[in-house]
Amino acid sequence: MNKETASTPLMPGTFGAYATAVKAGRLVFISGQLGVDPATGKLAPGGIEAETRQCLANMRMILFQLGLTMSDVAKTTVFLRDIADIDRMNGIYAEAFGEHRPARSTVQIVALNKGALVEIEAVAYLGSED
Repeated sequence: MNKETASTPLMPGTFGAYATAVKAGRLVFISGQLGVDPATGKLAPGGIEAETRQCLANMRMILFQLGLTMSDVAKTTVFLRDIADIDRMNGIYAEAFGEHRPARSTVQIVALNKGALVEIEAVAYLGSED
């Protein structure tokens, strides 16, 4: 399987020893995105809605840099610090994906990097090679 790390200067940065995205065959694995503004390196102010919106904007930028869109996302995993935030997160999430509904898992975890309230990772499909 052909694997390559995907990275451009416009992609949000990472906070550790991992790649923002990895292409493996026809799949793209996008590392978990926090609600961090790439310009400031700080969490978007405003709570779960603002952080979710920024997570998804970061994901959209990564996909764009790879020639993909949110409609190419096949699966996401959402990590929430408080599962009680699921409805508010889900409203922003639904707006971002429109009519497209990727498979999804949502889990509550004890803590996230930078004290974030939400992190979202994704797997996208590059389409057929036709």
